[in-house]
Amino acid sequence: MKKTIVAPSILSANFATMGEAVRQLTVDGADWIHVDVMDGVFVPNISFGQKMVKDIRPLTSLPLDVHLMIINPERYIKEFAERGADYITIHIEATEKVAEALSLIKKCGKKAGLSIKPATPVEALAPYIEDLDLILVMSVEPGFGGQKFNPVAIEKIRQCKKLVGNRDIVIEVDGGITEDNVVDVRAAGVDAVVAGNTVFSAPDKAATIKRLQG
Repeated sequence: MKKTIVAPSILSANFATMGEAVRQLTVDGADWIHVDVMDGVFVPNISFGQKMVKDIRPLTSLPLDVHLMIINPERYIKEFAERGADYITIHIEATEKVAEALSLIKKCGKKAGLSIKPATPVEALAPYIEDLDLILVMSVEPGFGGQKFNPVAIEKIRQCKKLVGNRDIVIEVDGGITEDNVVDVRAAGVDAVVAGNTVFSAPDKAATIKRLQG
């Protein structure tokens, strides 16, 4: 079985030492850096924006996996692309212009991702499947770190696997991922896991990342 991509979420890092946290994740063997952008509208919390992406970009060679939990993300795609995002993922529930937003991500030369909340059926992704490089299955309600994994995500990952078929699309899961449940999501067919608290609360981050990778 191939190694699982591990994308630690810097939402769980200490913002006062963010630069050092990003450098250390690179040293510790992370595959991607997951950047949770929250607007306080689509989700209750506010995190950070374009400047964070710009500031951490020079600090790592790892792909920046930017997850836009914001209303009408098409307004900001170009800015995030210009500041160094590699993957830009939008929420299907956050805009009426999903196709246009995905097209814009591609025009900016970036990988396009589409995310679904726990209550959104996998079938909602089908109309956009040919435009995707990544599907992000939320295993918690977006907007808060530290939530418990919702097992509904297991079946959704399986459904995504069927929908993707032999297309080159990464299936990623985000929310409550631990060393215990990563085995189940891996068995369901996931390619990448977002891990925030599990990595940042670990005494040995490098060892934890390695175990999550499988």
